[in-house]
Amino acid sequence: MNSNSPLLPQNARSKGFSLVRSISRDTAIILKSSPVNYLIVFVPLGLVFGFANLSVTWTFILNFVAIIPLAAILAFATEELADKAGSTLGGLLNATLGNAVELIVSIIALYNNQITIVQASMLGSILSNLLLVLGFCFLAGGYNRVEQNFNQTAAQTMSSLLAISCASLLIPAAFRASLPDDNKKQDLLINSKILSLSRSTSIVLLIVYVCFLVFQLGTHHNLFEQQVDETEEVLEQHPKRSTLSVKSSIIFLLITTVLVSVCADFLVGSIDHVVETSGLSKTFIGLIVIPIVGNAAEHVTSVIVATKNKMDLALSVAIGSSLQIALFVTPFMVLVGWVIGVPMTLNFSTFETATLFIAVFLSNYLILDGLSNYLEGIMSIAMYVLIALAFYYYPDERAMAATSI
Repeated sequence: MNSNSPLLPQNARSKGFSLVRSISRDTAIILKSSPVNYLIVFVPLGLVFGFANLSVTWTFILNFVAIIPLAAILAFATEELADKAGSTLGGLLNATLGNAVELIVSIIALYNNQITIVQASMLGSILSNLLLVLGFCFLAGGYNRVEQNFNQTAAQTMSSLLAISCASLLIPAAFRASLPDDNKKQDLLINSKILSLSRSTSIVLLIVYVCFLVFQLGTHHNLFEQQVDETEEVLEQHPKRSTLSVKSSIIFLLITTVLVSVCADFLVGSIDHVVETSGLSKTFIGLIVIPIVGNAAEHVTSVIVATKNKMDLALSVAIGSSLQIALFVTPFMVLVGWVIGVPMTLNFSTFETATLFIAVFLSNYLILDGLSNYLEGIMSIAMYVLIALAFYYYPDERAMAATSI
């Protein structure tokens, strides 16, 4: 009896050491999965500033930077879980959780009635992926090559769907512009009609998105097989690459989601103060600044694979992310606003819809021939810079109201 009793603490110690080794191993895998993950040191700093109610400006900056590695970890854990789930279910997981950060930030912003921030961040995510990410892919992949080629059919299918989503935003804006608002009662009636139109349009867009998932993962899977082959080829270049288990992937997903939610809450809560002190408009912060948070990891990934001449994979990240924002996240946020009683609509300003039209038009034109070069990348980046400059000088509603008094 006594001779067997020491086995209990020994087993407990071995299990404890095994758990510590497992946690250390998984943490090392997570940190090495992306260069931006080392910014994780900003997460505790952002939380401390947020919970302690310290400098509001630094709370915004620190939580802004903190969400970047959290977004990368969330994307990596999703991919790891998708790899274990099989091609069809894995593709569905990637499609659904691929924009989890944008969803979390937007839902929190809606709860804080920051409709302008939500609308601008949705549009900004589309613009940054279509122009900035696509431009850097063309530039990084083509600077030492004459040209690169990619699957023209798959790229044009996604671009056609982007054109539909662009039209869905143009229609409410045109609807609003075509009706007079001579008095307050008319204005209330028009806004009510636009809200109903936006909710109906959102349902249609979500149906189209589901049909696209069926098209991509099921009936026409062969069109996107080259992207899958390129992903496997990249992985084969690292045969000793360690992976997370299903349990570890789920744990990291849950922990990261909670941390993103807390950091996003502090970030959104400090926006009004940043607008007042910096002179930047809410539209500029939502359209240019916020999208960097959710898309930083995707930007790095797409540029890296573009330098390896894997343009199908790079385009699937850039255009596919824009497509998910346009057909899934944006209409989903309209329906979330409907549920929580916030009048989120698809009625973007005429200037915003015009820039979206330009971005979709240019990206469609650049991928039309299935070829790319570095000059096309420079043109795409230049267009994004021009749009960013325009929104930097675009007056905020508060500034307009102040000058009219």
